[in-house]
Amino acid sequence: MTRIFSLLLLLCASPIWAADAESEALLLADYAVEKIERTRDLRLFLEAATAISDQGLGPRALHTQRLSLNLDYDKVFYPGWRAVLSDRIDINWQDNLSHHTSINTLKEAYVSWQVGANQIVDLGSINARNGVATGYNPTDFFRSNTIRSVVSVDPINLKKNRLGSVMLRGQTLWAGGSMTALYSPKLSTQSQSDALITNTGTANKNNRWLVAASHTFFENFNPQFLVFSTPKEMPQFGLNLTGLINDATVGFFEWSGGRSPSVLSQALNTEDDSRFRNKLATGITYTTENKLTLTCEYEYNGSGLESAAWDALQQGSPLAYWRYRQAIQHAQDLPTKQAVFFYGIWQDALIKHLDFTAMVRTNLADHSRMQWIEMRYHADHIDFSLQWQLNSGNAGSDFGALATKRNVQAQITYYF
Repeated sequence: MTRIFSLLLLLCASPIWAADAESEALLLADYAVEKIERTRDLRLFLEAATAISDQGLGPRALHTQRLSLNLDYDKVFYPGWRAVLSDRIDINWQDNLSHHTSINTLKEAYVSWQVGANQIVDLGSINARNGVATGYNPTDFFRSNTIRSVVSVDPINLKKNRLGSVMLRGQTLWAGGSMTALYSPKLSTQSQSDALITNTGTANKNNRWLVAASHTFFENFNPQFLVFSTPKEMPQFGLNLTGLINDATVGFFEWSGGRSPSVLSQALNTEDDSRFRNKLATGITYTTENKLTLTCEYEYNGSGLESAAWDALQQGSPLAYWRYRQAIQHAQDLPTKQAVFFYGIWQDALIKHLDFTAMVRTNLADHSRMQWIEMRYHADHIDFSLQWQLNSGNAGSDFGALATKRNVQAQITYYF
């Protein structure tokens, strides 16, 4: 069944292509043109979920429940001034309803000032996202240490529901191009998980700066160039490209590179092995006339482990193995050099307002695999969804080592 599912998804699955970096430049348009689709400044939703998981350690399944409250506020409160607030709190129960954990994620909280007709300045906590790929974004330099609560393994969901970083950001537009420059200071190295703690210090562990520029050189060719650095690291360079192959197919290429140590040397504090390393994600997205969007993506992490080194790490010290996995988790990176990713969304599938989303992520070093499917029905002010996830592979492999082998989750989302 697993092989059949994977084959079907390989033939007809892929993600919605979205370039978050380009959308940042379009924030300037918020001042000039009022968005017709935005009817309210405040958007709020409440979500309740229940799940059952197979932990692979015995016959007993793990039952969990979750209640989430998400708030989004975006308002031009004075000519040239805009306030943005996005926050989410997740309350989780495991087996016993008398014991719960609460995690607050301050996604964004900043003030924006339109300095001139084509320039704005933002100050506060901002979720700065970059990249044109879906499953893996080498140019998403601000993704490390930002995930506090995983409510879905969908990469689009993970990018939205993460901590913002405190920063000062400036943006400017010109005919055919844009530039963004930002500085994010070091605030703290302490991590906290209390419900009312914003925990911005976790996302601001180092001083960081980034410059991103794009320009339309000719029709359908608008590359974005990025430079990112911290005081202790050499500059990292990035490139984002998309191109229309035909009326239904878009190709994308995302790359970053620079001199840096391997993830293993950083995780285990071993001898510095810095050298020039490349990371990339490339593929195609195909959209059909019946609202089916399919993406196939190849992913490469030059800081990850080769197959032989990955096997040796699994067979060596358990402490070293789990320290490496923890470092990979915090960095939201690939543990090995190569992976493939398939993602598909079918809107209004079978009946109107019913959407199907599916993905398969395969580690090419150990051939372990994560498979995930969601069925979501949109009614007036309310969504009903059912999710299924399967992690497979040998013990110690990328996905085979995960505690959860199978997971089924049902949730209801009410939009106020």
